[in-house]
Amino acid sequence: MCIGAFPNPGTLFAGVRLTLFVTTKDACLVFPDADLDLAAAAIVKGGFSYSGQRCTAVKLVLAFEEIADTLIAKVAAKVDKLTVGRPEHNCDVTALVSKKSADFVEALVNDSVEKGATLCQPWRREDNLVWPVLVDHVTAEMRLAWEEPFGPVVPVIRVSSEEHALRFVNESRYGLQGCLFTKDVDRAMRVADLMETGTVQINGPPSRGPDHFPFQGTRDSGIGSQGIIHSIAMMTKTKSVVLNLAKPSYAT
Repeated sequence: MCIGAFPNPGTLFAGVRLTLFVTTKDACLVFPDADLDLAAAAIVKGGFSYSGQRCTAVKLVLAFEEIADTLIAKVAAKVDKLTVGRPEHNCDVTALVSKKSADFVEALVNDSVEKGATLCQPWRREDNLVWPVLVDHVTAEMRLAWEEPFGPVVPVIRVSSEEHALRFVNESRYGLQGCLFTKDVDRAMRVADLMETGTVQINGPPSRGPDHFPFQGTRDSGIGSQGIIHSIAMMTKTKSVVLNLAKPSYAT
């Protein structure tokens, strides 16, 4: 077959621009010097609002061993107060989008428990309504350490060092957002720079932000950057037109 029988790739894809968002595993690092009340409140807000069905939800907590017990107790106490039910009743946690989604969440939780994780709340589910649960003692061998539940489940990994924590951020397939809690500004900026994510929130939960703010991910979390200026730039192509007014020397 003649090569000319195939479409010219340059013609086929000319002018095509792509901005793509896929999925996430937003991690939250809590350092020993952090304000634990602030961190706990942010974890609950970031992890359980919209029943965890947000791209910018907290999907993994990396707690330093020195403060892990205290932090988990504070988070668990707040989770216990969340209301569960129908959205028209203004409940904090409502049904997941489908039974299939709830099945997936339950499979992740069951896998973690079978491998040694502990649940801070009893597992409870009715059809596609899943009660919020904090999962402690998660390890790298568990699916919950790497896969996105997209539900009201927040896993906690106890870490011994900064390098240990960064492993779970940077070895993940995903890199949309991350957050960290510390009172040390120098550490915050240094670690934020080391986190391979599109955005890092310092002393606050992951968030979409205002529309003019750049929103992007790395690796399998997406291609390109959203935000008014960035979206326009992504979907346009620069063209230059040069008007020569003076007669050039080579033309004389």
